[in-house]
Amino acid sequence: MSNWGNADYQTIQYCFINNNLSCTRSIRPEAEYIFVYIFVAVTSVFTVFLNLLVIISISHFKQLHTPTNVLILSLAVADLIVGLILMPVQGMKLIESCWYFGEIFCSIFPLILYMVVVASLGTLIIISVDRFIAVNDPLRYPMKVNNSRVFVSIVVNWLFSFLYSFYLLYEFLLYPERNHTCVGECIVVVTLENIIIDAFVCLVVPCCVIIPLYVKICFVAKRQVKHLNSVTDKKARSEKKAARTLGIVVLVYLLFWTPYYLYSLSGGHDENDALIIKVMDWIVCMNSCMNPLIYAMFYRWFRLSAKYILTMKIFEPSSAYLNLFPEDK
Repeated sequence: MSNWGNADYQTIQYCFINNNLSCTRSIRPEAEYIFVYIFVAVTSVFTVFLNLLVIISISHFKQLHTPTNVLILSLAVADLIVGLILMPVQGMKLIESCWYFGEIFCSIFPLILYMVVVASLGTLIIISVDRFIAVNDPLRYPMKVNNSRVFVSIVVNWLFSFLYSFYLLYEFLLYPERNHTCVGECIVVVTLENIIIDAFVCLVVPCCVIIPLYVKICFVAKRQVKHLNSVTDKKARSEKKAARTLGIVVLVYLLFWTPYYLYSLSGGHDENDALIIKVMDWIVCMNSCMNPLIYAMFYRWFRLSAKYILTMKIFEPSSAYLNLFPEDK
């Protein structure tokens, strides 16, 4: 494995040759560029492809128009944005020392990053509440939760994500040039106070809400299965399986994010720390590729819908009414 900080093979060039205010650019071995860019391209395309399958499946097939799946759709949209925009840029930042996308996008990119991340986390919290109601009070679940209410909660969640992200990045968005020493540089500076606030809002609070809910879900589901009759037992098992699957999604999310926040709060500021933060940013983005894989492993409806999409059966008449739950017949 090559040492990225080794100056023996690095030569210095300018990011923009014809600009006297240009930042310097570190040149790395060609093999590193090829490996990183191929890896980033493949991962980004794979993430976009998988999340498009989720979005098309839930949007097209009538059987999937349920409140829980609408929440999964919101999560897939956020993951699609990650694969389409965030992954390529974050991947480029792993190996490129220059910023080639201009000052405007330098300001907008962190806002998109924070907003998508917070929206994903908010959706996971709503999913946890949804699963808790479904398992804890299954008879009144259809009255308490419907597509209209879920849609409103999604809109509120995305609006909050935007306002919260704007609050964290307020000074950077208004005065981005304060942190730029040359042309071709894009450094996002967040105060320690805001880092602590962000860690509390995006790590401590979700853990305090999500973990107790899923613990209660496990106990309630186990207790209910013992008392339900054979007619309703199938429904109970289905709800328990959905809760378990989405619980895995939440657990994977927290596993990807916890090291990032813990390291951010440790306060390292040298060059090695900057590289580690870039790597952790990329690992966080990789989480968006995991959710569809989890659905593929645990949801038969996703495997069937993906098969119908890839074989172009969705273009056939009445394809929206194809049965994705053959075991219910």
